Amino acid sequence: MRFDRVWFNARLATLEGDGLGIVESGAVASMDGRIAFVGPEADLPNGWDAAERIDCQGRWITPGLVDCHTHLIFGGDRAHEFELRLNGASYEEIARAGGGIVSTVKATRAASEDALVASALPRLDHLITEGCTTVEIKSGYGLDLETEARSLRAARRLAGERPVSIVTTFLGAHALPPEANGDKDAFIDLICREMLPALAREGLADAVDAFCEGIAFSPEQTARVFDAAKAHGLRVKLHADQLSNLHGARLAAEHGALSADHLEYTDEEGAAAMAKAGTVAVLLPGAFYMLRETKLPPVAAFRKFGTRMALATDCNPGTSPLTSLLLTMNMGATLFRMTVEECIAGVTREAARALGRLDEIGTLAIGKSCDLAIWNIERPAELVYRIGFNPLHARIWRGQ
Repeated sequence: MRFDRVWFNARLATLEGDGLGIVESGAVASMDGRIAFVGPEADLPNGWDAAERIDCQGRWITPGLVDCHTHLIFGGDRAHEFELRLNGASYEEIARAGGGIVSTVKATRAASEDALVASALPRLDHLITEGCTTVEIKSGYGLDLETEARSLRAARRLAGERPVSIVTTFLGAHALPPEANGDKDAFIDLICREMLPALAREGLADAVDAFCEGIAFSPEQTARVFDAAKAHGLRVKLHADQLSNLHGARLAAEHGALSADHLEYTDEEGAAAMAKAGTVAVLLPGAFYMLRETKLPPVAAFRKFGTRMALATDCNPGTSPLTSLLLTMNMGATLFRMTVEECIAGVTREAARALGRLDEIGTLAIGKSCDLAIWNIERPAELVYRIGFNPLHARIWRGQ
């Protein structure tokens, strides 16, 4: 058998099954951008050959990393709000005073598509330099059809600017725009009747998200968005239970959501419902850290019920200006007491599951996209243990 490329003399963390799926003295082979062989080097087919052979010299290979929750496209920044929080203002106080998401909306509406792409590229580049091969990007800083569409187009364009897979999510129900005059129900009507159908027709969104919280939208309003999304054949996910328990996790599970994200206030009922529905818990330690939160997400309950856990940067201008999945893993371990296996799975297998893409990415398996991260490490724990250090040796996207 002739392959395009073979990476040999490697140690593999395939992430197949429920653990790390370690293979000593392993090899990975690619054909046409997909994995054609993965396993012990001794099991390569007799007479194999390759156009290119890469000796990994004992390095570790994992699946390419997956950032399954970002807000990478936005205008401006909110460093001044960081200063306000340092002086004692809360996230809710800043939001109610016209800051927070709404301040970014103003800057994003004023930015051209080219400007949005240009400002997002440095953030994307940093993720890529740490082995990230798939990134989810949400809209949500336009809050009108024109800017939401422009943001999603900008997100799609990033895939043409860099060798990376981009998954887009429409987050129209992120906050109430100023022109809505406080009428949340009317704005939800606008999302369901005009914005969502138009974006679906243009094929700009892979999924639909909403922010279910006291400062955002109620469970009933969120359910309306979900029903409209499903009517257009789009999967759903949810910002849930971040600041209070509105039973968003349970709501997400009831609607078959791909994921529920944040989840600091989720109760055992919500954790059990997510496990039963196959809804992934996406934990976001960057926002927890940045907001100085003290209410930990219920990791023990997720373990108890078998709820799958992913980790993501939540890269956004206000509450998590984080562009490092390596640091995210360390935070998941130190702040949330996740294990090394949970952290690594959280940015590979479970992150892919949270995007509905586990059949394509997230583990090293025959037939999947040949997205690899090759590391200068002695053991997988180093990926979680080190702070401010990038041990990436090479990043492979679709076999290249």
